[in-house]
Amino acid sequence: MKVCFFSSPIGLGHVTRDIAIAEYLDVKPSFVTGGGAARLLQKLGMDVRDVYTPPPFSTSNGTLQNQTRWLWEYYRYYRDCKGVAQKIITDGRPDVIVSDEDFASLAVAQDEGIPSVLITDILETRFTGGLASLVEKKMNKSMRSIMQKCDLVILPEHGKNHGNTRRVGPIVRKVGDSRDGLRKKFSFGKKTIVVSIGGTDAGVFLIEAVLRHAAGTDADVVIVSGPEVTKKFPGAQNMGFVENLHEVILAADVLVSLAGRSTIDEARAYGTPAIFIPIRGHFEQEDNAKREGFAHGDIGRLGELLAEKLQEGRGSMHAGGAETAAGLINHTVGSNA
Repeated sequence: MKVCFFSSPIGLGHVTRDIAIAEYLDVKPSFVTGGGAARLLQKLGMDVRDVYTPPPFSTSNGTLQNQTRWLWEYYRYYRDCKGVAQKIITDGRPDVIVSDEDFASLAVAQDEGIPSVLITDILETRFTGGLASLVEKKMNKSMRSIMQKCDLVILPEHGKNHGNTRRVGPIVRKVGDSRDGLRKKFSFGKKTIVVSIGGTDAGVFLIEAVLRHAAGTDADVVIVSGPEVTKKFPGAQNMGFVENLHEVILAADVLVSLAGRSTIDEARAYGTPAIFIPIRGHFEQEDNAKREGFAHGDIGRLGELLAEKLQEGRGSMHAGGAETAAGLINHTVGSNA
């Protein structure tokens, strides 16, 4: 049986939770994605095709710009992805398609009669207003139609199941060592603040803000700048692009990050105190941050928040969503063998 993941390459959160699920699958899957997500899979020795190039978000000092233009570019990107997915699916004939917010592959799979699974943490988008929102509403209607046709929809949250939707709780990767072992591995001696900005350069403003405010603490700053930022920041330990951010998060005393869903889930699952600053105007990040008690404006009081979080105790570790999600996918694969 052949299982193929089509993972959205917008950021790294999609592919990291797909990696977490893949560890529990009965078959070794292949992956289709692009950019930093593909490079992460390559670092881990996974079977991956680097074929997607999504439109970049335009940001200025932590604020999303030109949302309407991005929406049009995303629509063109979707059409391109559909052509790419059509060729890969036609040539490879996978038995099951697993999509992490890549709706192009789902549309093709459903046209071809191939069982499809969707992993998602959003049920609609809200990037635009005015006339452009009418186009976005049409896209959301199409997205809901595709979701209804899926054999299975997996949401990484707790809650009730209904129809073809299963809520499995946060999906996070397994760690390979104890926290003490990881701190030794990463040379974390003092209290450690880790700054992570994901798979784009949109979070450079956050790195710069943390470096300013952390000067008033007695903690070391570690920067995980991701695949798109090569700059080295003075006054900090620069880790660059790592394949095991989840282990760095566990080893940290405090995490400061943009408000991507997967990073939030990892911090909560590993019990690491965290501060989440969303990109202003990015509805998904602002919603995620609000649930955690933060907003973009909190960047102005990072010094106060860092002092609080450095004194905060760690939470308990709890993670099981990846294994549950894999079990559901294994059942789908088995049912269509």
